[in-house]
Amino acid sequence: MSLARKRGKRKNPNQQPALSFMHIILIQYELRLPSVHSLKEKRGVLKKLLNIIRRDYNVSASEVDHHDYWQSTLIAVVAVGGMRDSLERIERQLDELVETHPDSEVVAVDRQWL
Repeated sequence: MSLARKRGKRKNPNQQPALSFMHIILIQYELRLPSVHSLKEKRGVLKKLLNIIRRDYNVSASEVDHHDYWQSTLIAVVAVGGMRDSLERIERQLDELVETHPDSEVVAVDRQWL
């Protein structure tokens, strides 16, 4: 085998590399936080929830709206992967986590596959 092949170079320099198909899901959870009585408490509840989501599922998550309302929030979660099945599994697990979180109630959920 030639040295060029060992290093992973294409034989034909004009040949385009094969493109991988990526799946992206955006999930937005509108939550009510009935036990929260200040913006400071809201930050604490959200910080815990968002850290669990990021750590356990390796996704991006952030509060994206309702910043000034202490009993409501809108969080967005984005996951990227090569296999749709694995993202659907993560989606189900995230739904269960958010729905069973003791400090929040789900008001609405919006999902978009990009």
